[in-house]
Amino acid sequence: MATTADFRNGLCIMHNGDLFTIAEFQHVKPGKGPAFVRTKLKNVKTGRILTNTFTSGVKIDIQRVERRQYQYLYNEGDIYHFMNSENYEQTFIDKSLIPAPDLLKEGQEVTIAYHGETDSPILCEMPAYVVLEVTYTEPGDRGNTATNTFKDATVETNTTVKVPLFINEGDKIKVDTRTGNYSERVKS
Repeated sequence: MATTADFRNGLCIMHNGDLFTIAEFQHVKPGKGPAFVRTKLKNVKTGRILTNTFTSGVKIDIQRVERRQYQYLYNEGDIYHFMNSENYEQTFIDKSLIPAPDLLKEGQEVTIAYHGETDSPILCEMPAYVVLEVTYTEPGDRGNTATNTFKDATVETNTTVKVPLFINEGDKIKVDTRTGNYSERVKS
């Protein structure tokens, strides 16, 4: 068991039966009363931020989290298949652990975090941006870059993304995996 003196950003702890990582913390020593630690905790499974105050010196339960590199292979319904990049072992995780499963394409590199004690996957971290090819969209207007108007485009993972009017079929675009929004056109 550790205490609040061991807090650092990114530390994974068990709090109220759930896994949390410490996003921010601040030791506070008021002039009157005991010292305390003000924290912002991020739930590992849901991503929600929780603010909490710990009395200084209280015992905390530190959890070990391992991150491993995997390559996306394919999916069967809600089960997604990944291959370990080092030893070629395959693993299967549920769709609910992936933040943007509709933006995964074959061969995509991801990081899967495992709970150290149970060796069970707790979340899949995707890269911030993925490059996808546009497979279908209405014809673009050349030179129409001044307006902030968007149209629907289907990308190679069969997902619809809003793109500017000048994007055409065959163009490669960068998509933000956190929001699912178009970021920029990629030059070949």
